[in-house]
Amino acid sequence: MTMSRLNKAVMVLLGTVTLLSSWGTRADAEASSKPSWSEMERKYDGVFVLSASRGSRKVALTFDDVPDPRFTSKVLDVLKRKKVTATFFVVGTRSMKHPDLVRRIHREGHDIGNHSYNHPDFSKLRLAKVQEQIARSEKIIEHIVGFKPKLVRPPYGEILPSQLDWAKAKGYTVVNWDVDSSDWRQLKAETVFRNVTRTVRPGSVVLMHAGGGTGQNLSGTVQALPKLIDWLRAHDYEPVTLTELLGIPEKRKG
Repeated sequence: MTMSRLNKAVMVLLGTVTLLSSWGTRADAEASSKPSWSEMERKYDGVFVLSASRGSRKVALTFDDVPDPRFTSKVLDVLKRKKVTATFFVVGTRSMKHPDLVRRIHREGHDIGNHSYNHPDFSKLRLAKVQEQIARSEKIIEHIVGFKPKLVRPPYGEILPSQLDWAKAKGYTVVNWDVDSSDWRQLKAETVFRNVTRTVRPGSVVLMHAGGGTGQNLSGTVQALPKLIDWLRAHDYEPVTLTELLGIPEKRKG
């Protein structure tokens, strides 16, 4: 290789490194100055959601990190027995392994939302990578149940304003929560129950899990769920799907 070609190759390499570095710097800068969830909910009205109208006593039970054969079926069994429909945010890689569970969720009348392809923190990713995470998972879900979900929940609830701008343009509704059961901590049923009942309000979106990591035990969630549903009904709350709570379709156009 001549010196001129070598110099050009070095310049191209340096330019690429600089560009990648600037992307990372911009993402880091946006993450460090990220507004609060409540601020984003006000700015992205109807696109980024924490809860629904407080004028209704409807609430949405939502379950993340599914499907998981250890716990998802047990949660579905409880919901079927109690005649409750809920919302499940599915992970693409898990859906590929357990498509029958995704089909069961859909068949039994529950909402399905997109919870990314392999559960990364969106706030640490460039927009293109977030788009890829949503698109890959969406393709898998569509192949299994025949539609593209409108609902998206970012892993850990982490998302940046630039990513919400894109979600808005594409017709997604990003839903986090205002009630956290903290069940992922492998809590006992009594604690899961208490975490929800002490903070739930009309229009609340409740975060729970029906799937976990290796060795993670969500038995407390399964055991708490029947009692929690009974408590909600005894206090005049109506558990519904997110799409009913928010008055939006489950399927995304486009």
